[in-house]
Amino acid sequence: MRFGIVVLPQFSWPEARRRWSKAEQLGFDTAWTYDHLSWRSLADQPWSATVPTLVGAALVTERIRLGTFVTSPNFRHPVPFAKDIATLDEMSGGRVTLGIGAGGTGFDAYVLGERELTGRERFARYAEFVAGLDTLLRFEPDGGGAVSFDGDWFTAVSARMVGEPAQRPRMPFVLAGNGPKGIALAARRGQGWVTTGPEGATADDWWAAVARLGSRLDGELAAAGRDGERFDRYLSIDSGGTYSLSNPAYLDDTVGRAAELGFTDLVLHWPRDGEPYAGTEDALDDFAARYLS
Repeated sequence: MRFGIVVLPQFSWPEARRRWSKAEQLGFDTAWTYDHLSWRSLADQPWSATVPTLVGAALVTERIRLGTFVTSPNFRHPVPFAKDIATLDEMSGGRVTLGIGAGGTGFDAYVLGERELTGRERFARYAEFVAGLDTLLRFEPDGGGAVSFDGDWFTAVSARMVGEPAQRPRMPFVLAGNGPKGIALAARRGQGWVTTGPEGATADDWWAAVARLGSRLDGELAAAGRDGERFDRYLSIDSGGTYSLSNPAYLDDTVGRAAELGFTDLVLHWPRDGEPYAGTEDALDDFAARYLS
């Protein structure tokens, strides 16, 4: 089992630097940040830009893998974002794992003045966003030519990238999905899948739903002719109604249940002074001593 930590981009750089460095020192396998322009109840609080935050994290760490949890097309276009994330990957020495999702319906969805999309439209845009990034991030200039595509949502005309990919054939994609189409897309195009479970479900109901989603993924991987044993499965363990670091007994139960369901990676959140994820760093240190040492 591998463990990841989400560091929300809310802090001045000296404090953020301390947290990213400590994530590596504690022994986490992955460290992530949300890719939003702002987020839910924290919209009136400081919120830094995603890619510069991860560049800073890359420059103060050496081992830990870094990524977005998760990027969405709500305010992104594949061409400039692919350049940004490929540059980050090169600067980090090939340590980026790219989490991608369909995008929510909150702040990010309307801050640029776009109309509200249906669920079908959001998925179609997501699938096209993933396809564009997949093509762009594999591009090697020595192969000649450039990248062009003309879809319903995104267009590129002779796009160039930053050079040879830092990871071959490209950085791994971890695709988010709780619905049938999203899970199928993860099985076809991802190197991993991430789930939060269904929104609003808690306790045993949440776990039962997560198990059903995992079973659906098994079927989609088989249909795609992919080896499920070599496919990473990420679970956001703070999504089932209880913050994982608030209760050691709950955490032990969570790790055990997730392992039984075949998850390879568990992701929790750095504790905050208030909700959400209210807690202390002592709880984080205790977690590291029990699970990461």
